[in-house]
Amino acid sequence: MSAVANPATVGECLRVGAGFSQGDRNWIAEQFATLDARLAGFHADATELEVSVKDREARGQKVTLECWIAGRQKIVTTSSEEDLHAALNDVRDDLRRKLNDAKTRQEPRSNKHLRDTGLPEVVPAQAGDPDELPAADPSRADAETA
Repeated sequence: MSAVANPATVGECLRVGAGFSQGDRNWIAEQFATLDARLAGFHADATELEVSVKDREARGQKVTLECWIAGRQKIVTTSSEEDLHAALNDVRDDLRRKLNDAKTRQEPRSNKHLRDTGLPEVVPAQAGDPDELPAADPSRADAETA
């Protein structure tokens, strides 16, 4: 991924929604600071994060973290953990996982240079061709040459 002139950070992109006050914002940004490394590949002006909580401190509270990155689908993570701190960590970790999955899906599959393992490429024999031996069975090749 190429370097981004103005990389996204949680501190710059985070908004607090329902159930949180602006006073909670700094505390939440500290909890989400580990996302900065994952967000750094995106432009700050094209990235938004919003965290909200429904029924805060109640038995059925639900924390939601939404992420919008220009050119990508919105990512939503939720947690029903009863402890607010644990719920915030849960949505943060789930967002990191989903961002990694989205990045993996967007990497080019046909670029041999990116996926080169250093091993020679093995082409399987076509079905129904008895003269072709599978490359992985050297014992049969020795038997036919003897």
